[in-house]
Amino acid sequence: MFTLLYLHGLNSSPKSKKARLTREWFAHRAPTVDFLCPAIPPFAHAAMDMLENEIAPLEGRTVHMVGSSMGGFFATCLIEKYDLRGVLVNPAVDPAKGMEDLLGKHKNFQGTEFWTLEPRHIEEYRDNAHEKIKNKSNYLVLLQSGDEVLDYRDAVEYYAGCSTIVEQGGNHSFTNYQYYLEQIYQFLFEEY
Repeated sequence: MFTLLYLHGLNSSPKSKKARLTREWFAHRAPTVDFLCPAIPPFAHAAMDMLENEIAPLEGRTVHMVGSSMGGFFATCLIEKYDLRGVLVNPAVDPAKGMEDLLGKHKNFQGTEFWTLEPRHIEEYRDNAHEKIKNKSNYLVLLQSGDEVLDYRDAVEYYAGCSTIVEQGGNHSFTNYQYYLEQIYQFLFEEY
C-alpha cells in the first residue's frame, strides 16, 4: 500500500493549484496511491505534531511526500526523521531567516483562516531546522531561478548532492509544475 502526502506552503491550503493538480494526476494515472493533503498550521511545532500524527497510522505502508515552499521545509524534517523519499518544489530552506518581515496578522490565500505570527513562532522554525541532509538519494528537488519569494541558490547549496532540477525563469509557484508529475511519480514509486 502506497501513500503520497502532499504538503502545501505557508498561507496556502489543500485547495492550492499544485495540490489539486497532484491529486487529479494520481487519481487518474496512479489510483493505487492514496493521496493525503492535510491543512498545515502556519506554526512549526503545531505543523510537525499534526504531520507526525498523519504519518503514525500509516506504519507498514510506503509513504512518500511532495512538499512545496514551506511544505518543502516540513517534508525535509519528516524525510530526515523517518528516512522517507520526497520531491521538494521551490522549498524553504531556512524559513526563520527573514521571517521577521512577516510578524503580525495574516490570512491564508483562500481568505478562510486568520493567524498571527509572533517572535516565538520564528524560534519554532529554528528548532525544527536540520543542519544538513543525511540521505541525499531520498530527494528530488525542483527549483526555478525566477522564484520571487525564495532565493533558489539557498536550496541548490543546501540540497547539494541530491537529485536537483533547476529551470531558468519561472516563479515561486513553479510554472509548468504539471509537466513534472510523471517524473515525480517515477522518482517516488517506480522502484516498487
